Amino acid sequence: MRSLSDAKTPPPAANCPPSTLISLISGVSIPESVLQPFIIVSNSSTLDKSLENLIESARTNDGRSDLASKNMVTTTLQLCQSLSYPSCGGILLLALKLVRNLCAGELRNQDSFIEQNGVDIVSNIICSEEILNDSNYGIIRMGLQVLANVSLAGKEHQVVIWDRMYSLKFVEIAKLRRKDTCDPLCMIIYTCVDGNNGLIDKTCVEESYFTPLFSKLQYAFAEISDGGLPQLHMFTQDQLFLLSILSEIINEQIEHITVSKAFAFDVFQILKTALRILDRVSRPKSTLPTGSIDIDALGYSLCILRDICAFDGHDNFKEGYVDIVELLLSLGLIETLLDLLRDLEPPAIIRRTHVQDEIRAKNGILLMLQQCVTDDENPFLREWGIWGVRNLLEGNGENQRLVGELEIQGSVDLPELSGLGLRMEVDQKTRRAKLQFYV
Repeated sequence: MRSLSDAKTPPPAANCPPSTLISLISGVSIPESVLQPFIIVSNSSTLDKSLENLIESARTNDGRSDLASKNMVTTTLQLCQSLSYPSCGGILLLALKLVRNLCAGELRNQDSFIEQNGVDIVSNIICSEEILNDSNYGIIRMGLQVLANVSLAGKEHQVVIWDRMYSLKFVEIAKLRRKDTCDPLCMIIYTCVDGNNGLIDKTCVEESYFTPLFSKLQYAFAEISDGGLPQLHMFTQDQLFLLSILSEIINEQIEHITVSKAFAFDVFQILKTALRILDRVSRPKSTLPTGSIDIDALGYSLCILRDICAFDGHDNFKEGYVDIVELLLSLGLIETLLDLLRDLEPPAIIRRTHVQDEIRAKNGILLMLQQCVTDDENPFLREWGIWGVRNLLEGNGENQRLVGELEIQGSVDLPELSGLGLRMEVDQKTRRAKLQFYV
């Protein structure tokens, strides 16, 4: 991902005119030790001109490297702390722009930013009540671009930014709902999460933040159906996006994730909620995403539960000596899945006799066998069905006996067989299916 580069920014505010070294010291109480490096390094007589010259120098690799040797990140952060808003809003914007350019790919500057507590300094500026109330999106955007550039330095920098900004400061900025501020904010979040899957794991899977976050993403959403009438959804695109990310991470990182009971419970509740829409939606395509918000929410919740249950037995799945799968079973997972029987086999039925017996008691064996068919839209359905039946029968003599006593009651003519001059019949002696040629 590229660092954010220069963009057009407003000139210094009129209420903070170009000032000399002496008048700035007198006007806003900026320490001389902070101002002197700007004047000396840039060979300029005014602060705003010094900042403009340094911004231009910091646009090149050599310029950033040279300014890193002069410790200009530390000096500029000190300047930011000395400037008041709104009286020197324009100078503050230039100072943030300089920090942004300095941190564009220069590791020494990025390290200095972290060492000098730059995350707190910048985040306090852009999340200050004065700037938020004044809707100064230029300063907010520039500050976010600073953090975005620093986040590209690596995992250690990302963790610091995440710890300082999550979650209240992220939320305050996101509430602005403006493209010019949401773009760099999303870049920060994406970079931090992409470089540290553990951040999402920790936030949503291991700790108890999933439900509050998922609920915050809920709002009334309607799309226009083919008939021209609005169609309400139980879930939103934002909630769906979160589920898809978590599903992917759990699927790929299952061995390194500690799943909490709260998270497993919450995903199961999402599954049960999503089931309500099955009787009022047309059949979508089988693979995720299907294009239907509610069906996708159902699918991703199933995938998450599937992967949790498939890895049952790992030490990370023990929390307070409570088995996560046993918790889900006590909530009625088997009965729910037997009612659903979509893309997920009943979890952990292998070597769990009580689960195998429960499926038999609920007349689920025939239902499972019916899934072992070819589906043109989902090539994996038959494979999953066969694996489900295998797990259902392994080590369970009663289930094996029940299946062994099944008899074929009849046959169905298939166009594919008829086209080959074949017909399926039932042998009256063996009660087994056989193919016959016919003229």
